Amino acid sequence: MSESDQDWDKGGPERLYVITGGRAGAEEQAELDLVTLIVSLEDSQPGMQPEHAAILRVCRSPLSVAEVSAHLALPASVIGVLLTDLLADGRVEARAPASNLPDIALIEAVIDGLQKL
Repeated sequence: MSESDQDWDKGGPERLYVITGGRAGAEEQAELDLVTLIVSLEDSQPGMQPEHAAILRVCRSPLSVAEVSAHLALPASVIGVLLTDLLADGRVEARAPASNLPDIALIEAVIDGLQKL
């Protein structure tokens, strides 16, 4: 295997450029962050881009953008571009993570209580 072929297999920038079609998509990915949950709404179809098909396969159950990135061994920025494509096509759904954050007043009361001990 030539050195350029080895770079391609290692995930060199050329491969990532081809996967995303040269798009960075920073403005399009505003609604996606690393903890946004992704769920596929349909199965992969023949002829799909392999990375799109892989996302649909791994997201049969909800996964965060960070988990999808780890499963596919692609940077989160690349996954964001691919997810934007799938969201636009209606193939996946993005869900905000559950935000059951405790009340700030409760946290402050606990801290005050601990400091008095």
